[in-house]
Amino acid sequence: MMRSLLIIAAVACVALLLGAVLQPRGYAVRVVCLILLAASLGQCWNIVGGLANQVSLGHAAFFGIGAYTSTMLQIKFGLSPWAGLPIGMLFAALVSVLLSIPTMRLKGPYFSLATLAFGEACRIVATAATGLTGGPQGVSVPFAGNSWLLLQFRGAGAYVPVFVGLFVVVCVAFTLLANGRLGYMLRAIRENEDAAEVTGINTLGVRLAGGAISAALTAATGTMFAQFTFFIDPDIVFSATSISIRAALIAILGGVGTLAGPIVGALVIVPLEELLSAYLSNKAAGIAPLIFGLILIGIVVWRPSGLVSLVTQRRGRT
Repeated sequence: MMRSLLIIAAVACVALLLGAVLQPRGYAVRVVCLILLAASLGQCWNIVGGLANQVSLGHAAFFGIGAYTSTMLQIKFGLSPWAGLPIGMLFAALVSVLLSIPTMRLKGPYFSLATLAFGEACRIVATAATGLTGGPQGVSVPFAGNSWLLLQFRGAGAYVPVFVGLFVVVCVAFTLLANGRLGYMLRAIRENEDAAEVTGINTLGVRLAGGAISAALTAATGTMFAQFTFFIDPDIVFSATSISIRAALIAILGGVGTLAGPIVGALVIVPLEELLSAYLSNKAAGIAPLIFGLILIGIVVWRPSGLVSLVTQRRGRT
């Protein structure tokens, strides 16, 4: 556990240092913010996908709930995002419990498809509810200038400490879960659910708890994303491709079930995606995402257990 906390502290210190030395309104510091958000999102997914082996493809639903809850409370009632954030987390956790009751008994691809369908249903509802969410046109977060109370800043550099705080909270939550009683029960269910039930583990209750924690933290990430971009719409925050699959990909590419996995995955995916978009997007239509996909396929084929296996294998040989 101490090693995990040292990793979290090291990443947080490096991010804070970069935020201090880079141009506050520059492109590089914006990439740092995106990496922190991506690592946090991947770590949220890692709680259920890594510890419990529940491959969820519906985390966009909780991400969107967090983004829309804080934004609409700010627009309609003038509530600070700091107050809207825990409300969105609570709402997402409640929705997760209600969703998990009928779906947690599903296994493998059936569970994945059920969560994917739920996320898509949330996107459709948000698109249709124009009076509440702005529909396909989306909504803009009212900008009132630099304000910690409203979680708004003119430059991306000021968001770095906020996103570092989110990253630390999510990673510490994962570490405590992984090394605590709930984490051991989740791993027991992952290995053999029938054997876990025989030993007296309430498998449904444990999965509900793990899913609710993951959903709440994902909603917090969605709130931070909304304040960072100042605009959200259903196709962005409820997108299966941009949010749900991306969250799973970040954890799987780095190393599912490990603390360092989502961090490594975010460090690879975000800069690679930004570089390809910057240098190849104007060369030919679709060439940047094509090369991006081929590179990711190559990495997964080369290291199916994740990039962190490079370090663990070397340590094992030593």
